[in-house]
Amino acid sequence: MAAHWENDIDRWVKNGVIDSAAAARIRAFEGKQEAAQGFRWPVLIAVAFGGLLLAAGALLFVAAHWDALSPGARFGIVLFLVAAFHVAGAVTAERFSALATALHGVGTICLGAGIFLAGQIFNLQEHWPGGIMLWAIGAWVAFGLLRDWPQAGLAALLTPAWLLGEWVEATQHFIGARQILADGLLLLSITYLTAPRPGKETVIRKTLVWIGTLSVLPLAALVAMDSDSSWHRTVMPGIYFAAGWSAALLLPLLVAWWLRGQAVLLNVIAALWVVALGSTGFTFDPYNYSWSQLGPYLMWILGAIGLIAWGLYEARKERINLGVAGFALTVLAFYFSNVMDKLGRSASLIGLGSLFLLGGWCLEKMRRRLVEKLETRRS
Repeated sequence: MAAHWENDIDRWVKNGVIDSAAAARIRAFEGKQEAAQGFRWPVLIAVAFGGLLLAAGALLFVAAHWDALSPGARFGIVLFLVAAFHVAGAVTAERFSALATALHGVGTICLGAGIFLAGQIFNLQEHWPGGIMLWAIGAWVAFGLLRDWPQAGLAALLTPAWLLGEWVEATQHFIGARQILADGLLLLSITYLTAPRPGKETVIRKTLVWIGTLSVLPLAALVAMDSDSSWHRTVMPGIYFAAGWSAALLLPLLVAWWLRGQAVLLNVIAALWVVALGSTGFTFDPYNYSWSQLGPYLMWILGAIGLIAWGLYEARKERINLGVAGFALTVLAFYFSNVMDKLGRSASLIGLGSLFLLGGWCLEKMRRRLVEKLETRRS
């Protein structure tokens, strides 16, 4: 696979920014740099795990001695941890950029711990979404200064986490609040998943892709299976209903428009699918095969096929793989919930084994053909 700078070089040559000779010199230089780096990924993995272990060890050390420290000492240690990691990252930036990135990321993680520990130290009024808001602001400030992917990932996670917290606190006694929340998070994960565009495949956008890849399938299951109980709950006021649905649908689409431009129209179609999926839910009645029972499976299948088509249209392999995985999980879920209990023990196991063997072989064969078709289009 070509490196990320290959797309930039092709775009520069196509638009007349550089000529073919300059492009050849750039490729030769970058090729030497990659050859000199050698096995860079084990070093990056070691740095990433080292940073996480360092942060965990520092926080555990503070927690172990927390009761023996005075409030002033507690606050001083918290400030020291936040500052020390960022200063260490600034010192190592020119010598080892990967280590500097990890240290800055640990510093921002410690900022969140420091915010909540400071609230505990000084017995501040409890409103946990406010702490996440301050943490998100810190991540955005760090991203504005550093422009690296850990800060972007933290900002992309903490900002919706803050909005989630505010919504939960404001609507915890209202019916339907969780459905709005689940729909909004699913649409945002689709926005993150579809962040890359041709010529705009930066490391930050790839970070968003990882967040979307890890979250979109669990959130799709949550949206269809979420059911608010009416016990000890009241009907949501109209102002909350309108504000909640507007934020759940418009905010992810605004982010998608910022990332994708006019291609946001496909995200609008995805938003319609999310709303249709959320309208299904589950009623646990085995004798009533209504939309509320079969609808989730149909919408999951439709979403998987749509994601595969989206991946082919925009030449994104991860969407094809994720769509195939979603299709397979939907078939398995339908078998377990609607077929397996109607068969005998041996017949159900035979059917499950056949489903794994034959279905897995067919899906893998289809996935390889789609990926090969994609690679042919790229070449």
